[in-house]
Amino acid sequence: MLKLGFPVIGVADIPRAAAFWTSALDLVATEEWASEAWRTLNYADGSGRALGLQRSESPAEARPRIHLDLFVDTTAEQEAEVERLVRLGANRLAWDLYPPNPDFVVLADPDGNAFCVVDLSRAPSGDH
Repeated sequence: MLKLGFPVIGVADIPRAAAFWTSALDLVATEEWASEAWRTLNYADGSGRALGLQRSESPAEARPRIHLDLFVDTTAEQEAEVERLVRLGANRLAWDLYPPNPDFVVLADPDGNAFCVVDLSRAPSGDH
C-alpha cells in the first residue's frame, strides 16, 4: 500500500539547512541515510520523520508550486514566530500575491525556499 512519506526540501548547504530547520521546528537531525547529499530530520519527541533535506544544484523557485505551511494559533504567535525565524536566518519575501488582510506571511529559508507562517485564527485568506 502506498502512503505519503514526508516533505523534502532541495538545499545548497545541508549543514546550514539542518541548523535552520532543526531550530525552526524543534527537529533533530539523524544519521538515518545521512550523507553529503541527504539529511533526515525527525520530530524531537521521537515520533518519526518530519523533513528531508536533499542537496540541489538548482536555484529555489520564486513561486514554487509546492511549499510548506507552518501553523500558529494566533496573530500574536504568528508575529513572534516570524521574528524568531528571521533571527534564525529566514528572509521576508516581497510577495506580490498577498490577498487583502492575509492570514499568512511568506518567508524564505536560508536557501531561498519559500514557506508560509499561517495564523489559523484568521484562515483561510485565500490562495497562497
